[in-house]
Amino acid sequence: MPPFNPSSDALSAQPFESFDSLELEHLPKLNHRHLINSPSTNSELITALQNGSLNAAEMHLLTAETQSAGRGQHGRSWQSPRGNVYLSLYHPVHLPISGLLSLIIGVELAKMPVIQVLNEQLRKQGLATIGVKWANDLGFYSHQYSKQYSHQNHTELNDATLKPLESTKQTLPFHKLAGILIEPVTKSGKLVGVVMGVGLNVQATPKLTAQTCEGMSYQAISLRDICAMLEPKAPPISLPDLKTLYQQMSEALMAAMTRFEYLGLEKPTGQRYYLDSFLAQFDAMDALAGLRLRVTQDYNGNIETLTGYACGLDTHGCLQLREYNGKISALFTGRIDVIGDA
Repeated sequence: MPPFNPSSDALSAQPFESFDSLELEHLPKLNHRHLINSPSTNSELITALQNGSLNAAEMHLLTAETQSAGRGQHGRSWQSPRGNVYLSLYHPVHLPISGLLSLIIGVELAKMPVIQVLNEQLRKQGLATIGVKWANDLGFYSHQYSKQYSHQNHTELNDATLKPLESTKQTLPFHKLAGILIEPVTKSGKLVGVVMGVGLNVQATPKLTAQTCEGMSYQAISLRDICAMLEPKAPPISLPDLKTLYQQMSEALMAAMTRFEYLGLEKPTGQRYYLDSFLAQFDAMDALAGLRLRVTQDYNGNIETLTGYACGLDTHGCLQLREYNGKISALFTGRIDVIGDA
């Protein structure tokens, strides 16, 4: 694939890989199957595992070029335009699944070469870098700028401008690059494994609606968009093709599962080597680190709002919020808005 050139008309017309070329034949243990379209790669895998079409004792990888009914957290819809990654990996497991798994997956995905290269350039230019946002997203908050994207066609992206935030009190948008959806798989009431689904925006930027942005301050962004943000003098970055991303992301998911299992084995011993190593890596990639948050929680219809500063994770994977009185609250769930200084 040629180096990325945001001014090149040829890029927007670039053909996608053919159906057959996207199979990962060199990773037979993953039993990879690629589809032109899937209602939802997570749903298809779960159904096939539960009805016995697939062996629940083996790993299975399902990828699709598009999804007609992609899902995010809490059953929310996930738009799936062609040119992006829609990938689900089933892994047998016998340990209870916790919220730490999606965070570990986020850390492993953030180590992928293309994200590391982009982050190096973003850092050099003083821009926000791609990180892991609690509890299941990859992307970044822009502290100084809000990028105004046009979703009409690819060529308009080249004319997108960075506009200063009008007020430090407004909610800062999260630029969402990828989402993670973890779903346990049971048979006869027994946990047999977990499906780890990832949607990564590569060439196409989904147009978020009130439903698809999950009611939050989200803007979709793709790897291609991030390349277009870089200064023209920056070294050209070649975006990987989808097959390469399937391989790298599958390996990241397997590494995350191994890491999660190590944490499970370590916990009864009272040791914290693997946990402390993970928490240190997460801190270095935490997209919320030090930001002022407004967290809205719904307890059976009773709305509670907390305000404070994000201060990492606790040992269970809960988000820690330091309130103004110094109290640290551990949050298991809730809507997060990042707000400017009061």
